[in-house]
Amino acid sequence: MDTKSNEARFVADVLTRAGATPWIVDLSMKSHTLSAADVSGAQVAEAVGVSWQALDERSRQEAAAVMVQGGIRILLERYSKGEIAGAIGVGGANGTNLVCSILRALPYLLPKIMISTVAGTAAVQWYVAESDIAMYPSIGDVSLNRITRAVMENAANAVAIAAANWAARREAKAHAPLVAVSSFGGTAACVERVSQRLQALGYEVILFHASGVGGKSLEQLASSGELAGVVDVTTHELADLVVDGVYSAGAARMTGAGAAGLPQVIVPGAIDHSNFWVGQVPERYKTREFFQYNAQNLLMRTNAEEFRQLGAEFARRVNAARGPVRVLIPVGGFSEHTKRRARDLEGNDKGPWKIPSDYRMFVDSLKRNLMSTSIEELPLHINDNAFADACVDAFFVIANLSDATKSRK
Repeated sequence: MDTKSNEARFVADVLTRAGATPWIVDLSMKSHTLSAADVSGAQVAEAVGVSWQALDERSRQEAAAVMVQGGIRILLERYSKGEIAGAIGVGGANGTNLVCSILRALPYLLPKIMISTVAGTAAVQWYVAESDIAMYPSIGDVSLNRITRAVMENAANAVAIAAANWAARREAKAHAPLVAVSSFGGTAACVERVSQRLQALGYEVILFHASGVGGKSLEQLASSGELAGVVDVTTHELADLVVDGVYSAGAARMTGAGAAGLPQVIVPGAIDHSNFWVGQVPERYKTREFFQYNAQNLLMRTNAEEFRQLGAEFARRVNAARGPVRVLIPVGGFSEHTKRRARDLEGNDKGPWKIPSDYRMFVDSLKRNLMSTSIEELPLHINDNAFADACVDAFFVIANLSDATKSRK
């Protein structure tokens, strides 16, 4: 509010005209005497036990960390009481980083909008990350003129309507239980069959594309209490984690559902390859086998040592799970790419994509490291209907077992 008070009040006025009740939170990192906010910067800092005036002596980074922590605590407290139905921020590069760091902590589907000078830059991938923040480019710098007023009006009206819809959904009756299914082009037939079967059984299905951000979103949603379970057909992002590929979802992949005690069916879907951008393969991998999937994406075949590491990574996550887990392995093939030929970067043929002995390395490593969960090896390809049916049948059994256990408690 020390530099954007006029803009904040303008947005608040638009919200009021749209039928919403604005609630201004001041995130100024240096103390000032303006009093236009409903929650002052002093209150934000005090929420984490810090004096606002003391921030004047701290670095910008340190002050920002305090205001982010305080802002998160205040907004989550109001959210838990049902007192907010949406959030909107306005700022330049530093303001965008500050506000988005807070908005990312809010639950999915709660409307979140950021009016930003950097909404059209590559940095958006960090501001938004795996959240559902809607970015509105401010077009001009954050000040009031006929162009930026129009942008702010559009954004404020959008969040007001979205907030009203969100509040209405919150009051609506319960929906069908929601099951997450991880997806990818190489496992598409399995995913489609699994989704159809789950829907026929009365579940609602949400798909997560296994390209990094999809896996992060799955984990966050699993941790939020929105899911009834996970059929993790496409655990491919762990292959990228092992080799530092471009589709890694980070070390938290395949942990959220387990920590939440949700029923899980886990499949080594598409772990037979990792991903790099065409022309950007790290030097250490340039003698490996590949398949160019499209103009941008180069698939690198997983080797025996990486399969061994993946077995250990899978086991560690399954062992930590607090809910029922079934692991199903399609020994006939982990992805559609098993039908392809591998090539080196010069295009020379390097043999079949699938190497059964490498698959065995994964299975043996997984078995060796698992503490209790059993593994079911099926003589099927992942995209065979029979394998998809086995996944759904397994999920239905453990989901009902989980429900029965909860009922007894």
